[in-house]
Amino acid sequence: MKQTSTVTLLFLLSACLMLTSSCKKKSDESPVPGPVPVLTTLTYSNVLLSTAKLSGNITSDGGTFVTKRGFCWSRTNQNPTVQDDTLVTGNGAGFFSDTISGLIGQTTFYVRAFATNNNGTGYGSILSMKTIDSTITDIDNNHYHIIQIGNQVWMGENLKTTKYSNGDAVNHPLTPAAWNQAKTGGYCDYDNNPANSVVYGRLYNYYAVADSRNIAPAGWHVPDYNEWTRMINYIGGGNTAGGKLKETGTSHWDSPNAGATNEFGFTALPGGIRDDQGVYSGIKSGGAFWIATTSGTDLAWFFSVNNTDQNVFSFTWFKNYGFSLHCVRD
Repeated sequence: MKQTSTVTLLFLLSACLMLTSSCKKKSDESPVPGPVPVLTTLTYSNVLLSTAKLSGNITSDGGTFVTKRGFCWSRTNQNPTVQDDTLVTGNGAGFFSDTISGLIGQTTFYVRAFATNNNGTGYGSILSMKTIDSTITDIDNNHYHIIQIGNQVWMGENLKTTKYSNGDAVNHPLTPAAWNQAKTGGYCDYDNNPANSVVYGRLYNYYAVADSRNIAPAGWHVPDYNEWTRMINYIGGGNTAGGKLKETGTSHWDSPNAGATNEFGFTALPGGIRDDQGVYSGIKSGGAFWIATTSGTDLAWFFSVNNTDQNVFSFTWFKNYGFSLHCVRD
């Protein structure tokens, strides 16, 4: 009788241990994650030097709220994740769009949309895009580095071409009388010395700006008043914009070159002017830049910077003066 009780007890203990083990195993199992969001990377647009606009669409939130959504990108990882460069644009399902920044010119990037809920992160399709070139070449084979300010792309140097974009030569009036009498597009080198143009670019009358053959390289143009104003407002307004646009130091500027930081890479240089009598002045002390906006028959707008302050000034002046040109991308 005692032996039977012992056997029964051992059986019960064994069964209990098995039951306990079974219960523990079930309780220790990790829950199976629910579905992550389902989405699509729709497109990219307005790809510039350092920015691009992307869009995506979340078609399913996976049954739980999307806590964040956005875009991820990489130039080395062809399957970018949220461990790479990332922009979070908000939360919730549906269409979303935003502009990513911090890109590098003339570089291929891999991009895709992502969305995260409590279950994990889902990704859209991977797109490959290439940012625009960081240099431009004119028809004379002069090379210019280019910069991005906001969503505008500018040359970082004064124009040097002697031809329109269709290959036609720009007139080159050398004498004061020829310059004074010109009523068509003309250019000159400061002091009639081509070495000055290597550094400061060439000077052009307004008739060259207005010529339909386009003095700027193909795909570029001389900016109008609104384009200049938009750029100046983006960098903080006319009271400080001159300093932010000017090349630093006194290698090419007369002292003191007040407030110069060149923080956007615009590298404004003091190319001086040629007046309507053909007289040159102002190299190293000031730069004037024609704008593709007229004011009546004889006058047109220009912006200017100088060595003694950090302002940008705008005026109207006679079209047969020679000023510098800084071009912007179409």
